[in-house]
Amino acid sequence: MSIGFLRLALKALQKQSRSRTSHRVNQWFKWLSPGLSVKRWLLISVGGMILASLGFAIWIRLTPIFWAIKFLRRILGVITDIVPYYISGPLVILGGLLLLLWGQTRTVSSITQVLRSEGDEELIDVLLAHRRLYRGPKIVVIGGGTGLSTLLRGLKAYSANITAIVTVADDGGSSGRLRQEFGVLPPGDIRNCLAALADEEKLLTELFQYRFKAGDGLTGHSFGNLFLTAMSDITGDLERGVAASSKVLAIRGQVLPATLSDVRLWAELADGRRIEGESKITEAGGTIVKIGCIPANPPGLPAAIKAIKEANYIIMGPGSLYTSVIPNLLVPEIADAIAASDAPRIYICNIMTQPGETQGYTVADHIRAIDAACGRPLFNAVLVHKKSPSERALIRYAQQQSHPVFLDREAIAQLGRRIVIANVMHEDETGCVRHNSQRLARVLWRWYSGGHYKK
Repeated sequence: MSIGFLRLALKALQKQSRSRTSHRVNQWFKWLSPGLSVKRWLLISVGGMILASLGFAIWIRLTPIFWAIKFLRRILGVITDIVPYYISGPLVILGGLLLLLWGQTRTVSSITQVLRSEGDEELIDVLLAHRRLYRGPKIVVIGGGTGLSTLLRGLKAYSANITAIVTVADDGGSSGRLRQEFGVLPPGDIRNCLAALADEEKLLTELFQYRFKAGDGLTGHSFGNLFLTAMSDITGDLERGVAASSKVLAIRGQVLPATLSDVRLWAELADGRRIEGESKITEAGGTIVKIGCIPANPPGLPAAIKAIKEANYIIMGPGSLYTSVIPNLLVPEIADAIAASDAPRIYICNIMTQPGETQGYTVADHIRAIDAACGRPLFNAVLVHKKSPSERALIRYAQQQSHPVFLDREAIAQLGRRIVIANVMHEDETGCVRHNSQRLARVLWRWYSGGHYKK
């Protein structure tokens, strides 16, 4: 019994050893991958060493090198007298290659230990991922609320050249209080996007979402909002504050406010009421027939306009139609830049209707609302979730006067939009429905990289 156990243990150790050896070989072959910009610099270094040696030899008139070569010739002559050249030659070459491999292995291992912490990816994998992400297309995403951060969380796995353009019309909660007390633009949606784009997303999200439960004036404020408010005050405005925060947090891409103007939303309802304030529009519970902002036609942030003009791919949503997506488009320069772009443009429709904003809306109604707010079509495709939520979720949302957004194909076709249908929903154990970050990003990436927008 003990002998059999020892045999099994020995086989397991041999298998593990072979696996480790295979892994090391695979990791080394990765260093030969094209596009890493490593091999060329190594070759340049070797060339520089050879040139420096030749220069030194010329400088000292070759005297030491002459005697060194003469000494080596005598040594090699003795060796070849004892061992034939066709044996000694390959052995010396093999020895040199082994020493070279050993030296390079130890060098790379030492560098890797310094550049990565315990348990992280191999250095070569980090370099390959970095190269792939920073060669990705320039993607602009436009919106606000939790929907935009959900999208960014999945999209950052496909490109690091992401620009999130975020609404600054929020006037509720911690953002609203900071807006009133300090006169700063609301940092809430920007905070969520920064956390979503950070490499250490989980820890940073927990930190930024942390809300103080005690303290004079601190209760209810999130740490992320206070952090961005402080950075904006130090740097002079929200744009520079967000840029500085992005460097500190090492995020992939950039987050930009749509405008630096102190924008306040207003909405006209079907019953004749005019509601001012982003948080009060949803609370009013009416049917929105028109939406605008004060001041009208706010100037767009130049960096945001530039990002749209240079974009290879433009995505709008998901998020609250009237209070997250459309407020960005009320900035004329942003709407103009999107309309003039030749990049594929897609709108991600919400899964469920939202009481106080889109109750009873179909997919086509969402599209018409955006077209009406901007005075023209801005996107050429709409992404719609395929399957209906569970019965438990439907009951839960029905109690809140919310229902799945109906896909009216014929009406959408009349509006001249392509339809992209996919399963992009996540439903938790309580029946709460959200877009799934990874599924949503995967579908958007396949639609873009496969050139389906051209068909």
